[in-house]
Amino acid sequence: RQNLRALISVYDKTGVVEFARRVAAAGYELVSTGGTHRTLSEVGGLNVRQVADVTGSPEILDGRVKTLHPVIHGGLLARREAPEQMAELSAHGIETIDLVVVNLYPFVATISRPDVTLDDALENIDIGGPTMLRAAAKNFPSVAVVVDPEDYGWVADKLADGGLTTEDRRGLAAKAFRHVSEYDSAVTGYLSTPREQEQLPDRLTISLDKVSGLRYGENPHQSGALYAPVGVAPNGIAGATQLHGRELSYNNLMDADAAWRTVSDFAEPTVAVVKHNNPCGLATREVIAEAYELAYEGDTVSAFGGIVAINRTVDAKTAQAMDAIFYEVVIAPGYDDDALAILQRKRNLRILTVGSEPSGKALDLRPISGGMLVQGADDIEENPTEWKTVTEREPSATERQDLAFAWKAAKHIKSNAIVFAKDRALVGMGAGQPNRVVSVHLSQRIAGDRAKGAVLASDAFFPFPDNIELAAEAGITAIAQPGGSVRDEEVIAAADKAGLAMVFTGVRHFRH
Repeated sequence: RQNLRALISVYDKTGVVEFARRVAAAGYELVSTGGTHRTLSEVGGLNVRQVADVTGSPEILDGRVKTLHPVIHGGLLARREAPEQMAELSAHGIETIDLVVVNLYPFVATISRPDVTLDDALENIDIGGPTMLRAAAKNFPSVAVVVDPEDYGWVADKLADGGLTTEDRRGLAAKAFRHVSEYDSAVTGYLSTPREQEQLPDRLTISLDKVSGLRYGENPHQSGALYAPVGVAPNGIAGATQLHGRELSYNNLMDADAAWRTVSDFAEPTVAVVKHNNPCGLATREVIAEAYELAYEGDTVSAFGGIVAINRTVDAKTAQAMDAIFYEVVIAPGYDDDALAILQRKRNLRILTVGSEPSGKALDLRPISGGMLVQGADDIEENPTEWKTVTEREPSATERQDLAFAWKAAKHIKSNAIVFAKDRALVGMGAGQPNRVVSVHLSQRIAGDRAKGAVLASDAFFPFPDNIELAAEAGITAIAQPGGSVRDEEVIAAADKAGLAMVFTGVRHFRH
């Protein structure tokens, strides 16, 4: 075809001069706007027409209106295979545009600045760019659209060697629509009112960028990858920096997230050992090495091959204590030099550093067949001093401290969750069982003699007195549970009979 034209208008000018040179060499007339025009003509020395010369209309409103013109969009949207549309272009003196190269104003980068103003944000909402991208992508059989500088190389190769195939164009069009959708989603999120942000909207747009591919998913026959929200620096486990060790797997990341969420819920120095998404060891101490030892002793069998998370900088003494055990991953905000040297002696141990948790109310999303379940985060503020004592005996000060620890631990263990804790350390737990009695049995079996004088936390109410009786036999002295069962009175009576103290929290923490 004759008279091929390319419209190039980009905010991110990475690689655009070289790409434009190759496009021109492939026989395209170049058309551009504003800063891109200056870059291509002055830096690149290319012959480039101004959009204003093509449309016959000057840029107005400080550049807000440049490409929003029938001459531009007629040239983009006309169906080449429709003679009447091509005749209409000819009647109005409009030429076709065959290639659009556009990327958008940095809206996400702008709103991420701590000093951003509303005026700054509004000025960085691109209007002409998305409109051109959508128009070109809609007409992809005739118009190629390039939105990502990473595509410049292979697109230029194709243009120089016979042109792009229909499938090439279709893929580029899908990428353009995806880019615009992500951009619109960011704008929507920014403009949403605090009330709208606190509620679950009627429509929820989720835009994710691929952070990295994974060797496979939960099992070798499943594909896997890590994604993070578009346009923001990943944080939490998705934004962790790996300092050492083998490539992280899907299961490593799942367990690492469970471990990091657990220790992040504690203000005090805390260590968690997680296996298959459940803390099997957890302890709080002012000295982090002591917290680690107690967390490991929570379940020394299950700890093997587990994930360790620590909410303080790891010192050499703690690293030395961990050195004797095989772990898959260690996570912490930082490591002393001596500690890192000790841990790096294990070639395959994955060592991660993690920054602060993301701010705001994150949504919890879980796929089901045919849809998605969405809920707010389980981050309710609780005050243990407000819990209601329902038994004749009040918990002692030590028991209250352990009940608060056990209650927070239960929040991170799969339902039906039972936690035995003593001296702010997990000594036994039961997770993910069809009934709560089995979870109590499992906790008792793990705790053994350590159950004597320990406290118990249950993530939901006890429907029958049998759990209380079993706990008392194990040596439990105090219980925290939500309350709310129709048999609460029977359960309270069983606790009184055994001399236990029991508090109702009024809050449930199911974690399926």
